Amino acid sequence: MTFADIPYVFDIESTVFSLPWSEAAFYNELTDNQLAKYYVLEAKDTKSSTIIGYIGIWLILEEAHITTIAVKPEYQGQGLGCLLLETIMKECKAMGVQRMTLEVRVSNQAARKMYIKYGFVENGIRKKYYSDNGEDAIIMWVVLEEDERDESGTSEFNE
Repeated sequence: MTFADIPYVFDIESTVFSLPWSEAAFYNELTDNQLAKYYVLEAKDTKSSTIIGYIGIWLILEEAHITTIAVKPEYQGQGLGCLLLETIMKECKAMGVQRMTLEVRVSNQAARKMYIKYGFVENGIRKKYYSDNGEDAIIMWVVLEEDERDESGTSEFNE
């Protein structure tokens, strides 16, 4: 994510979330938070590109905390959230991250299902975490395993 991406990210953020981060919050993440890494997903055609999703993490020692993930509503249901999550998990593995965590609304069944698909387990509750309605957040964790290697040293994936 670059500074130029922030207005597009904020547009998605304010459409998808009832408690959106401000543009200033994203700007601060990019300029002041040395633990933060943010990535955007672009759809490109022959004449232009548009940001259709994004994900952010904080890297703390061998752990990564997913701070936000979203896909533009008209692109949801196409596996793009999964693509963002898979990409960040692979990126984190390459950086030596051993575990990832996040919070998700109790009511967000679609996100919870996606996280479980990628090995996250529910491991706690933050009571009244969301200030807009007092909803609880479920804390989820995943341990990032090393890819199994065959004798030639190449990775074997079952996708």
